[in-house]
Amino acid sequence: MWDWQHVSWDLAKLLIAAVLGGAIGFEREAHGQAAGLRTYILVTVGACLMMMLSLEMVELHRHLSVDQSVVRLDPARIASYAIASMGFLGAGAIITGKGTVRGLTTAAGLWLVTGIGLATGAGYLIPAIFATLVSLVILYGLRQVKRVFTRDEHTVLTLKFDGKTRPLENIREILEGNGVTIGFINYKIELPSNATTYRLRLQSKDDLYWGHIVRCLSETKGLQEITWQEAEVP
Repeated sequence: MWDWQHVSWDLAKLLIAAVLGGAIGFEREAHGQAAGLRTYILVTVGACLMMMLSLEMVELHRHLSVDQSVVRLDPARIASYAIASMGFLGAGAIITGKGTVRGLTTAAGLWLVTGIGLATGAGYLIPAIFATLVSLVILYGLRQVKRVFTRDEHTVLTLKFDGKTRPLENIREILEGNGVTIGFINYKIELPSNATTYRLRLQSKDDLYWGHIVRCLSETKGLQEITWQEAEVP
């Protein structure tokens, strides 16, 4: 016969894990991340179930003495593998670009909800709930704080001009006048048209109004083409 009081408590822990994981997953979902509400709920409930299974294995074999069995029980073994395997799912949430790495917060969140699920499965509810609340404060609150502080951006600007003009000084004046730092300048000349292509590595703040700079550059005499792309962080 089942102990329905014990079963009810186990089901309640799974439900609590789903709510805690879903609360954090909702923030990621609202932020446009691929790993969102459903992913976080599944990870937290799965971790909770694995922790409950690990503890149950100890209870099932507790009556065996050393002489009766060679079973060696470690309630932390399944939990440790759950944390380690979460690295694969977290790695899938990380996108690496030329200048930025995106998805680290989501990957860290998946690792966190694994711990929350394990703690819930072990009956460690108050710390699990508190960790969830702290995480939500960090995710929602610090996002607002980040908007106050500007970050450096690294980009590569490519400008192509006809062979009749050499407007490098004018370009430098426009960029530096708008708070853009020029790291280096490369250029090539196409023969026989003498069309010149300048490639400039730039550093600026992320709150810079690029629309105004593009309009100023587009008014430069002889400009044929503008290309902007993300650059690697030096």
